[in-house]
Order: sequence, then C-alpha cells, then structure tokens
Amino acid sequence: MRSLNHYSKQALKSDLAQRLFCWMGAWYLRLVHVTGRWRVEGDAEARAMWRDGKPFILGFWHNRLLMMPFAWNPPHGTRTAPIHMLISAHQDGQLIARAVSHFRIETVSGSDSRNTMSAMRAMVRAVRRGSWIGITPDSPPGPRMRAKNGVAVLARLAQVPVIPATYSVARRRVLGSWDRLIVPLPFSRGVFLWGAPISVAEDADEAALERARQQVEDKLSALSAEADRRCGHAAIEPGPPLNAEERASDTPASARAAE
Repeated sequence: MRSLNHYSKQALKSDLAQRLFCWMGAWYLRLVHVTGRWRVEGDAEARAMWRDGKPFILGFWHNRLLMMPFAWNPPHGTRTAPIHMLISAHQDGQLIARAVSHFRIETVSGSDSRNTMSAMRAMVRAVRRGSWIGITPDSPPGPRMRAKNGVAVLARLAQVPVIPATYSVARRRVLGSWDRLIVPLPFSRGVFLWGAPISVAEDADEAALERARQQVEDKLSALSAEADRRCGHAAIEPGPPLNAEERASDTPASARAAE
C-alpha cells in the first residue's frame, strides 16, 4: 500500500496545490511569530549596515530556515533592504521559494551542478545593485551544519562580509529530514542570535578561503547550540565532516569568472 507521504508528494505536483500550500505555510509562520515572545541579540552590526545601506551576506543553517524571514528587520526610517535568497533548484527548494515570496524575499535558484555558476553571478550582481544576500552554507543534500566553500567564495567575489544568524524556539518539532528541520509551534518563546561579520579579502588564496569557511561553520554551530540551550533543548548535532571535494561541491572551478 502506498504511503500518505507518497500521495502528498503527488498532490504537490499541482501548481495550484503548491500555491495553496505555500500560502498556508506563510500564514502559519506569521501566526508562530505574532503569538510568540521573541528576543533578538547581537544584531547591532547588522542594524548599522542596514542603516548605512551596506549589503552583507546573511548566513544561516538550512534547518533554521523557517523563521529567518522574521530576523530580517531593518531599523525604522532606513531605506528598504532588499534580500535575495539562494534556494535549491529541486522541487523542495521551489516550494520554499514560493513560501518566502510572501515575505517579499526574492530568490535565486542554485546549489546544483547546472545552476551554481549562474546563481553565483546573479548573487554578485544583486549585491552590486545594493541588495543583500541570504544563503544556507550547508546546501542540500547536506550533510547538515557543514559549510561548503560557496559562502566564502561569494564573500570574496562580492566583497561583502558574512554575518551569521540563527534562531531557536521552546515549542517545536524536529523533522527526520537530512537537515533536521526545526518546525516552530505557536504560543512559544524564541530567540534570534546574530554573530560578528566575517570578511574575506579580495585576494584571498585557498588557505584563507578555507579559514573563512571554517569560521562560518564554527560560529553558526556555536550560535545555534546557544540558541537551543536558551530554549531548553540539546544542540542538534552536525552531520559527518566534509572532505575537500565535498566542500567544493557548491562552487564551480570557474567561480573567479563571476567577478
């Protein structure tokens, strides 16, 4: 007998079903946010860059994706800070793209071998037009909470820093997906935590890029563990470490051509 999950996936192949699902998902996340009690800490440098119109790359783990649109909160009185988010090109990624569009977030398809180069160019162009970028360094298919090279390469090409951020919430469900996606529940308390900017020099060599990549990974994991601790949870463990070839899987060899 075919599973309910099978029939759910079949139903979501319909364009109308996808639109309805994403609309409902967006309103559910708004409900979670408006009924929750949220603290925001460590965002002073992000707010200063918003205020001064200086783009940066917002980096966060894939399993913290659902509430991150609510972390994007530029100070009142500043100009709009448009953000483009790199989204996987597979079906799940496109569902996410439709869902976040309800929060006025533009998306760029990437994170597979055919789209990575064009996505890298599109993100660099967006930054140079004055937009901000959102990226999950542990792009599908993972492993979770292990940064690939793309985030450091993008920071070098665009010459903007990466600012790590995360969230956690007391009432939640953790799915059995590859990333251990956190699904927050309404009427809870939660916390958004921001880290310090991580910059990559324009002339950074491979060793410097690797140091920056490791910095992003270490800081995001530390922030996420602290956010979980504050909400009464044990930290979600990262997946197995990546080897050099796996770390480079989201970065084409011709990435320098995006400059």
